[in-house]
Amino acid sequence: MSSRAAGNPPRDLGVPDCNRRKGGRMRQDDSRSAKEADSAGGRASAVVVGGGLAGVTSALALADAGVEVTLLEGRPRLGGLAFSFQRGELTVDNGQHVYLRCCTAYRWFLDRVDGAHLAPLQERLDVPVLDARRHRLGRLRRTALPVPLHLAASLATYPHLSIAERAAVGRAALALKGLDPADPALDNQDFGSWLAARGQSERAIEALWDLVGVATLNAVAGDASLGLAAMVFKTGLLSEPGAADIGWARVPLGDLHDGLARKALDSAGVRTELRTRVTSLSRQGNGSWRVEVPGEVLDADSVVLAVPQAEAHDLLPDGAIDDPDRLLAIDSAPILNVHVVYDRKVLKRPFFAALGTPVQWVFDRTEASGLRTGQYLALSQSAAHGEIDAPVAALRERYLPELERLLPAAHGARVLDFFVTRERTATFAPTPGVGRLRPSAHTHAPGLYLAGAWTATGWPATMEGAVRSGITAARAALTALDRPHDHLFEEAA
Repeated sequence: MSSRAAGNPPRDLGVPDCNRRKGGRMRQDDSRSAKEADSAGGRASAVVVGGGLAGVTSALALADAGVEVTLLEGRPRLGGLAFSFQRGELTVDNGQHVYLRCCTAYRWFLDRVDGAHLAPLQERLDVPVLDARRHRLGRLRRTALPVPLHLAASLATYPHLSIAERAAVGRAALALKGLDPADPALDNQDFGSWLAARGQSERAIEALWDLVGVATLNAVAGDASLGLAAMVFKTGLLSEPGAADIGWARVPLGDLHDGLARKALDSAGVRTELRTRVTSLSRQGNGSWRVEVPGEVLDADSVVLAVPQAEAHDLLPDGAIDDPDRLLAIDSAPILNVHVVYDRKVLKRPFFAALGTPVQWVFDRTEASGLRTGQYLALSQSAAHGEIDAPVAALRERYLPELERLLPAAHGARVLDFFVTRERTATFAPTPGVGRLRPSAHTHAPGLYLAGAWTATGWPATMEGAVRSGITAARAALTALDRPHDHLFEEAA
């Protein structure tokens, strides 16, 4: 981590030390069952499998209620797919992650790990949108007026749409406001067809609906479930005036999701084991759960599986959920990030979105990365199915000229470094019909719960969805254990 890293750096714990008993209980032949120990005055125990945002959230929520928690993560760090790594002197995020003011669960998480000040929100939504074809800048901004008037002035002057297109967008937004995202019928429709049926031109879809939707859903409108799209736009743009104000980390993500998360887990008494993969999971005759890892067996009253859907499928005991193979039918969608380091400043704004170019969103990561001279830009390319496996040389040839089109100051600037990061399974694909595939936190096996952005949170695959899933799983476990859970974020809030 950089010199600005917050909290404790990741510790390489390797195979757990069988004599260390900071949290969780080791299985011994002469030990009482977990429930017997709890009834005799001991503490309820839980094992959380997976150290992404969902797993860390579950572990903290359970520990805060007095449960003895062991968190197991196969990687050498926490944070899941929202992490940082070192590249020379740079501290690099694998991808640019943002959140909105309406992401109340993720904001709860930031507060819980004492990191909110490191990922501040805009005072008011303000998104610069640059059209590369006409080299014209527009802005999506809000006022303090009530919904939907908060965006009226911005839409009325948005230069990337004609007057007729702006009026049609307003009518579609009102129609969208009347939809119920929880309606199963919406899950079977695609957002693109719905927009076209309401008079949205191809330009309007590109310049507004996909500008927002691709970044939040990781799919273009034609490939996205209407139910998930309605949830995104109703919650982010049509609920409260400030709902869509954007926040992002001003430090490496690892400082938040690994460093501060580890500090919070340690303070809560959670035993955290990295580089530790679960090999089997089974329920014992006394009702407790047996969790096996190399060199150790743990007993627990509750288990939260907070791992990707394919891994959860492989660990689930028979009969734990109906039709477990449906988890394998939840497709994934890729995100590509292009990283460019220039020898000089070429972008004055902290970020912007682009139209008429392959470039989608560009962020200035200079300060957060620790770069001392020049400027470091990160291009976030969602729904990158066509480019996720492209060679670096081909991506360089494609994107450097596009940045020069967008940023005149990049002409003549020397490129000091160019590299890409690829997440082939960055999110679940929000395709029509995905809603019926996503399982709830509860399983048929008492004491076993599921967490992850791919579970039935009602949200797309975002940091918000991951945190919500972890809270839901913890609440279910605490309810079954008859433990208090009024300290948790309320999902309906």
